[in-house]
Amino acid sequence: MNWTVEQDHQNMMDQLGIKALRPGPSGNEKAPNHANYDESKANPFPDLPDALTLKSDKKVTTATEWWHERRPEIVEDFEREVFGRVPPNVPKVTWTVTSAVNSKAGVFPVVEKQLVGRVDNSSYPSISVDIQMTLVTPGNANGPVPVMMMFSSAAFLQRKAEIMAKQPELKAMMGTDPPATEQLIAHGWGYAFIDPGSIQPDNGAGLTKGIIGLTNKGQPRKPEDWGALRAWAWGASRGLDYLETDKAVDAQRVGIEGVSRFGKAALVTMAFDSRFAVVLVGSSGEGGAKPHRRNFGEAVENLTGSGGYHWMAGNFLKYGAAEASFGSKNAGDLPVDSNELIGLCAPRLTFISYGIPEKGDAKWLDHQGSYMATVAAGPVFRLLGAKDLGVTDDYHSAKMPPVNVGLLEGQLAWRQHDGGHTDAPNWKYFIPWSDSFMNCHAVAWQLPADQPVFRTDPNSLIAHSQLLAKAKQGKTDLYFEGDSIARRWGATDYPELLANWKRNFFGWNAADFGWGGDQTQNILWRLENGELDGVNPKVVVLLAGTNNVGNKSVSGDANVRADDITLGLQAIVRLIQTKAPAATIIVTGIFPRSDDMSFMPIINKINGNLSKIADGRKVRYLNINEKLADNSGRLFDGMMNSDKLHPTAKTYQIWADALKPVLTDLLGPRGAVDSAPPPTGDPSVLGLMSK
Repeated sequence: MNWTVEQDHQNMMDQLGIKALRPGPSGNEKAPNHANYDESKANPFPDLPDALTLKSDKKVTTATEWWHERRPEIVEDFEREVFGRVPPNVPKVTWTVTSAVNSKAGVFPVVEKQLVGRVDNSSYPSISVDIQMTLVTPGNANGPVPVMMMFSSAAFLQRKAEIMAKQPELKAMMGTDPPATEQLIAHGWGYAFIDPGSIQPDNGAGLTKGIIGLTNKGQPRKPEDWGALRAWAWGASRGLDYLETDKAVDAQRVGIEGVSRFGKAALVTMAFDSRFAVVLVGSSGEGGAKPHRRNFGEAVENLTGSGGYHWMAGNFLKYGAAEASFGSKNAGDLPVDSNELIGLCAPRLTFISYGIPEKGDAKWLDHQGSYMATVAAGPVFRLLGAKDLGVTDDYHSAKMPPVNVGLLEGQLAWRQHDGGHTDAPNWKYFIPWSDSFMNCHAVAWQLPADQPVFRTDPNSLIAHSQLLAKAKQGKTDLYFEGDSIARRWGATDYPELLANWKRNFFGWNAADFGWGGDQTQNILWRLENGELDGVNPKVVVLLAGTNNVGNKSVSGDANVRADDITLGLQAIVRLIQTKAPAATIIVTGIFPRSDDMSFMPIINKINGNLSKIADGRKVRYLNINEKLADNSGRLFDGMMNSDKLHPTAKTYQIWADALKPVLTDLLGPRGAVDSAPPPTGDPSVLGLMSK
């Protein structure tokens, strides 16, 4: 049966005896029926259903009562009234691996499998359903790995990348972090894309197609039949059926993720299938984390109209009815709400994510209401022995934490990032949060020193975003690059060293772009990802490599390791030449370090190699080590801190004295004013990290 959306929608209204539906509010704030954004009018039904009170009014006080009495009540209400029932006759799904190849996610070697889950359509051959899934696991894994399943597809991601390439403002909404796929692989996770469109079309006309159409033999739905959200969740569960058979996957540590309508689907998946260990719910809004009872932005009526009704059970239309055989119903008549949907995920790991309206995560989604629902779900987590958000306020009065302040200490988590309609900026928090609760310990990646690799810790990725912003500010003629030795000189969290920096370089428009702990791979990644773009410095001072030297997990003798690190430093020089062709590069020899004297032969070999790449003109080599240590590499007194690695102000002054004649030659005398961007510091020191 090939009905239009309008015909199918009207058919469901007729089945339910609905004569008229209330129109949903408009997202256009200038429209006469625009959505409400007045908080004083947002709670016409202020009390959410109590997840821990049985229909008999008995309070649930034990986990046994929850699992055997209250949870089944809530599930029944959601199935009957909100999302619909999975029919008992859903055919079997047979999974086939159509290809398995060695590939790469960024620079990380991976194994990529393409899969098709063919649904048995022998009962109705005119409708075929072939679920498309891609599974990617790290190439260095020595056993089963956790896997994050995402409602997406490779084709969708390719289209999104093409759109963002044409519209930079959309890319800005996503933030500055590496793709979630690469972050997962870097942390030792795998990921799976499951294509929701291959399970069930995302429109009302498709309700007689896909898995819903197949089980109904091409006929329209009945009021309790499932909608697309439940169908997508069913498909994800069938994907998990396959993952449970794949030896590369740790099936006890499989998560589910989605954004927007697929954020709703991810939450529904987690709520109904207790095999999933963790969920990341991105910007889900009405039908997801947002309470139906809130009158703020999107409303129940937006999901009972012809544009969104296919996501829900037919019965859900009753709650948008203005005139019907049963009178009328509204959101306050729903037997359940989103706090209970979140509660169904307990005690498993549940992370609710939103962005900000200023970047495109519209007010329409009701961030505050979603936070209230998350707080209201907390008692279920606590009853089952898990930790909730840690918020003591009643959900009626609970106010969202500031943007970028996450509540991440419990199995129930919340974080509103400063990006747009995406969960991209929250992955750097989500993965370590999940790891900490699931006790995941990845095999460390060992990649050549000339391969660009991002740091996986949130602090470094925040610092990258700050350095990107710094690159766009002011005028930088003198650009310092490197690791902590370079960074500390011009950083706000080392005021004594910053004062020395200003005494020596003020008037040369100097800016420090070093970052602590970086190896050559990390510096390459930062430079490849924008930290030098458009800066056009006249001079770049580079000091890097000591963290590669100190990485004892890298195998090889002194010569092998020195040659590898040299290749990394040469790659940095070449990249600087590409990004800033007019700049003169001053490559500084790696300083001596006495924390482990076995490092000195490697340092000396690298410095010898560096001296040979200098041409004395566009690439200069500077070595001050004879002023810092004796011939054996033992440091003179007062040169380094107690760690025998990081310089004191005395050493920085020696370095400055060696640089200044070269800088005067290249830049001229220092000016009376300085136009460089202001110095930055460590985000964790400045309190910018999530709690």
